[in-house]
Amino acid sequence: MSTGVIPTRLAALWRERRSSGPPVAHTFRGAYADRWVRFHTLPGSKRHPESEDEYGIVLERYNTVLDELFSGLDVFVVTMDWSYTPDGPATFPTPREDLHPDGLRWWTEVDEEEPDPRFHTHTRLYADRRRWRHGCADGLLRAVADEAVVEVFITDTELRRIHHPYDGGADVVLTTPAERDEMRARHTEWLSAHPAGL
Repeated sequence: MSTGVIPTRLAALWRERRSSGPPVAHTFRGAYADRWVRFHTLPGSKRHPESEDEYGIVLERYNTVLDELFSGLDVFVVTMDWSYTPDGPATFPTPREDLHPDGLRWWTEVDEEEPDPRFHTHTRLYADRRRWRHGCADGLLRAVADEAVVEVFITDTELRRIHHPYDGGADVVLTTPAERDEMRARHTEWLSAHPAGL
């Protein structure tokens, strides 16, 4: 299903192409605000699906945008866990490993804000490379919708466009403000009524 990721090359590519900050998905909205748009995955900005019909809507909205971004391209699918030690077990076990078995660790972001080193956190990112096709990440996306995994993102192999699904929607980073505006105009019914687009 997936092909190889060379962790050092991917990390170097991120530093070169995305110097605004680390590959931590919840930060993308701030780092790329001029090229960012948020789409909600259920009508009425409902957060969590409660029926198979609603899961169908969520997955269709995720995949519609992902197809527009990545159809015919290879992508990196990125997942995350974190620990209080660099190589220890995940602090909060999730189905990440089962849903992303080919993910190779390529980045560790260390947060040492806490004065006590026992509470320094190590956010560890894993990636696989695959050809994008509609539905190829549905198991992972469904888990995202349930908030069973967080901080997932999908990007082309040049890191030009980013899709960060979360429970309730997706943050999308485009190449330019104009491209962002074009995508937003195609899916106005999925936008938030919030003035900041949240």
